[in-house]
Amino acid sequence: MIKSEKKEQEKVLSKDKSVTKKNEQKETAPIKKEETSEEKLKNVQEKLLRTMAEMENQRRRFEKEKQDAFEFGGFNFAAESLLLLDNIDRAITSFKNDEILKNNKDLNKIIDGVEIVKKDLVSIFKKNGIEAIECINKKFDPNFHQAMLEVENNTKEPGTVVQEIQKGYMMKNRLLRPSLVGVAKKREEKGEKK
Repeated sequence: MIKSEKKEQEKVLSKDKSVTKKNEQKETAPIKKEETSEEKLKNVQEKLLRTMAEMENQRRRFEKEKQDAFEFGGFNFAAESLLLLDNIDRAITSFKNDEILKNNKDLNKIIDGVEIVKKDLVSIFKKNGIEAIECINKKFDPNFHQAMLEVENNTKEPGTVVQEIQKGYMMKNRLLRPSLVGVAKKREEKGEKK
């Protein structure tokens, strides 16, 4: 055989091999089944129902966010405004405890004026759903109180709030600021220590 004939024969053999490989691949490839029009309709209906449900869920979520924004939009402002009320209370206490001012005949007028401002501020808070948390003689609740110290007290049940260091406030049903409190604990007997 001549070189050219060998090359032609190799070409023919390689073509035959590639054709047989293609045929084998066709035979092993999974047969794609055509969807019927009913199956297509069913799939489209499912997708449509899912999309409608998703849109409804999103609409509800936006409604809730809008309602929350309306109700609690001033939440941060209210929390910062509580500092004004704290400072007014401190000012009244300071005026009453100052030895130099006690001799001043106009001290009561000043304190009355400051208390009027305090009452107005409390009134504005109440109109906007902000109210103080009542905590004295209540059971300690970590959702509304923050324990700052323990006070030895045998007259109260352990875990009862006996001292309020700073008032806590709620805005509607949300905690605006927890009450800073002192909680009762049993007084240790001297015999127990030994």
